[in-house]
Parts: sequence; C-alpha cells; structure tokens
Amino acid sequence: MMKNRRASTIIVGLLLCCLVGGASARDTTTAWPDTPVGRLEALALLQTFNADLLSHDSATLTMERWCGDHHMAEPAKISAQRVTGEDKPLPDDLRTQLAIGPSEPVRYRRVLLRCGSHVLSEADNWYVPSRLTAAMNEQLDHTDTPFGRVVLPLHFRRQTLDAKLLWSPLPAGWESADNALPAGQGTLSIPHQVLQHRAVLYAADNRPFSTVIETYTEQVLAFPAPAGR
Repeated sequence: MMKNRRASTIIVGLLLCCLVGGASARDTTTAWPDTPVGRLEALALLQTFNADLLSHDSATLTMERWCGDHHMAEPAKISAQRVTGEDKPLPDDLRTQLAIGPSEPVRYRRVLLRCGSHVLSEADNWYVPSRLTAAMNEQLDHTDTPFGRVVLPLHFRRQTLDAKLLWSPLPAGWESADNALPAGQGTLSIPHQVLQHRAVLYAADNRPFSTVIETYTEQVLAFPAPAGR
C-alpha cells in the first residue's frame, strides 16, 4: 500500500519525502488530516487512481483492484445499484461519437457502483442495444450486473474523451513561495465528487456501442492509513 501511495508523479513524490518527517500519523478512520502532507497524499492517491483508470479498458475491474488493494471490502467485488425512474437524453456530441443517426434507439442506464458499503462511482451509461446480444440486453434490463462485466464477451476497448479532477487537495498556486500550503489541525473537507471521466466503448470489430460519464466520489479515499503511519 505504501508503494501505491508513492506511485504518483516525481514532483509529488519528492514533496512527500521532504514533508513526511514532520507528519503526524493519520487517524485510522477514513478522515484525512488537513495538513500539507495529508493534502499531498490525497492528491497522490487521486492521481494514481486516475492513471489506473486511464490505462485499463474496464473501470469495473479497475475499481475492484483498487478496493482490494486498499482492503475496503471483503470480498472486493463491484456491484451495481440501478437508479430507476429517470432518463437523461444522450448529449449530441456523444451521439456523434457512437456513429448513429438521430432515429437509432439508445438506452439509458444509471447505476451506483459500490464495493462493500462504499459507492465509488455514479455512472450515466447510454448504449446501442442493436450492437449488443439479446442475452446482454436482457441482463442489462433485468439485473444489477455492472455494464462492464455484461459486455466483457465483446472484448471491448475504451477510448477516454475527457478526464478531469473535480477537486484538488492543493489550492491554486500552491507551488509558489507566496502561497504556503494550509497547515490546519482539523479534518480535510472532501467534496462528494472528486473525478470525472467521459468515454466511449468499442467492440472488437471497432464499432462503438456505449458511451459513459463516470463520476467518482470521495469514497475512493475511504480507507484507513497503513499500520505504523
């Protein structure tokens, strides 16, 4: 786990080395201290998680690994909780990405992806049912199985259109000598939404069949510090 904490950018790693000597141990709850080191560690972890998502085609499997590596649930298995009763229209730019005409049917599925008690992601998914098998459509219509697991037989690849941090633990201009990092004594306030990806999924025949907007929550940081920190 310590290795994961240091697997961010070289700059962040160097800053951690400089500051870690004066750091107090983080509480073993999921609260993050509002200190320079606490903020740097939170950023390092968010960037590591972001890089892991960007380097793999299945966000579901990536979240399962993250959950397992940080002992957030046993077993570390992602489950989807469907949110029913709402239907969001497909954004025009994403219809273009799917290479479909205005009359092509598109289905919408919103799910909360959780590992144990932690909701890690809120996903808005639009997919083209004619490009999936009947069994896949049946499973998507009547079960809570995560989309990525349902379509695994398509041997899909993922093209990320946009990835952005919705929250940074470090204030703008923190690297300037005139803007020292906060040195509070309380708990770091983390907003509900911390990271968002927009992506298109392509089948093995290179046809796009789904587009997704995934919003990751503060629960991706909901694990205790390693023993001895």
